[in-house]
Amino acid sequence: MIPAHEALERLRAGNRRFVSDDRSSDALTGHSRRREVAAAQEPFAIILGCSDSRVPAEFVFDQGLGDLFVIRVAGNIVAPSQIGSVEFAAERFHTRLVVVLGHSKCGAVLATLEELARPSEAQSRNLQSIVDRIRPSVQDLMQTELRHDPEALVRQAVRANIRVSANHLRHGSEVLEQLIRNEGLLVVGAEYCLETGVVDFFDGMP
Repeated sequence: MIPAHEALERLRAGNRRFVSDDRSSDALTGHSRRREVAAAQEPFAIILGCSDSRVPAEFVFDQGLGDLFVIRVAGNIVAPSQIGSVEFAAERFHTRLVVVLGHSKCGAVLATLEELARPSEAQSRNLQSIVDRIRPSVQDLMQTELRHDPEALVRQAVRANIRVSANHLRHGSEVLEQLIRNEGLLVVGAEYCLETGVVDFFDGMP
């Protein structure tokens, strides 16, 4: 079992390689690695990330097959199925680091802000369910001066949504609460910058 602090440093080091275009060798995804992980997996980190096609966690953190247990959903929201997936990996594989990975200019967050400004009746129930999960984390921002600065509003809303998702994992599951209390599980929030490729770990850091 890899402790949370060591797993976090692995992710940071991998992101530095990604940003500097100094990627690891094909050993991470080649034939030998496939054979190695075919029988069992031991992911050292759980990533709850956005489904955005520009933010594949394995690339962003320069990791290979079997290294990350990745859960992706638009807006990196936390619903029962996501909590259950995190619980499964944390218990089954003894993974001790969970990262909620959002990103700059998140389309789901932007859609939520647009919905708050101009409610639409045309949105499907399924899309509305995503908006409804993001809404509580960003609606208060609409009452501040940020409403006059759209770019700043989106930046702050993205981070607010990440914080709320991370907190939901910390306090919305008896299983995860117990692992945090007794087994060293760490849940942190991070934001990926689309322009630079840098991941900023900013919430829940030890």
